[in-house]
Amino acid sequence: MKTASLSALTSGKSTRRQVLRIQNLIGQAIIYILVLMLVFAVVAPFAWMILSSVSPQTELSAVPPHWIPNEPTLDRYRALFSGAAGARASLPAGVEKFVRGFTNSMGVSTATTIICVVAGSMAAYALARLPIPGKSKFMVGILGSQMLPIIVVVIPLYLLMQRFKLMDSWRGLILLYSGFMLPTVIWIMHNYFLTIPQDLEEAAMIDGCSRIGSFVRVILPLSGPGLVAVSAFTFLSSWNEFFMALIFTASNAKTIPVVVTEFSSQFGTDYGLMATGGVLGSIPPLILAFLLQRYIVAGLTAGAVKG
Repeated sequence: MKTASLSALTSGKSTRRQVLRIQNLIGQAIIYILVLMLVFAVVAPFAWMILSSVSPQTELSAVPPHWIPNEPTLDRYRALFSGAAGARASLPAGVEKFVRGFTNSMGVSTATTIICVVAGSMAAYALARLPIPGKSKFMVGILGSQMLPIIVVVIPLYLLMQRFKLMDSWRGLILLYSGFMLPTVIWIMHNYFLTIPQDLEEAAMIDGCSRIGSFVRVILPLSGPGLVAVSAFTFLSSWNEFFMALIFTASNAKTIPVVVTEFSSQFGTDYGLMATGGVLGSIPPLILAFLLQRYIVAGLTAGAVKG
């Protein structure tokens, strides 16, 4: 009897272990499937854009579609950098503006990033360390301003831009982008500065540093990951911004997202050329994200917990 009960108990335990093992395998399989689906959803559009950029127009319009081009070509890439010269005569007018749009995007995004990081860091430090009256309400106001849709303030901004002659200029776009990105930079850096012990600043000031000196010599070096994170975030947001660039530019200050939408001619829209512009326009943000991804994650998560 004892032997039978022991064997039944052992058998029951092994059955439960097998059931748990099967459940774990099923759970892992579901997770892997979901991850693969997510990766496919992220990578597939970009892969299709690259394939479309090197596919001849006849293959792009073929039915059924060619997933892999039979005769890949780099003519569109050459056309975007050399213009209509040496390329086919039916190129859209927007091709001539691509290099200028690329330069505009780089200049506006870089200037916006510098302004937001410098001004935002100083404002965030003041809010984190100095006894400013009503700063909690100010922080709530900063957060609330990010919930305001841009479309709500487009008409007043348009009238102001016209009045001060800032339409279709780098200065106008930099001013707009800085105004919309600065609250986010202040919010992130404020939380980051709160994680840095005040004892370090007090020790520096005892040694003779002023408040500004301790900020420059102590706080900023310790805030490297946070500064890199907000710099990358500001640059990528400015580079990808479309709506304000569409409304407030006409010809001189058009950025890459706006220029790419103009790749159409009397013969129709050249989707292959749009894909080529999208690939080239994605290169700077991708390089920045790959180089700084470790610092971006560290900087954005460091301010989540105090201490």
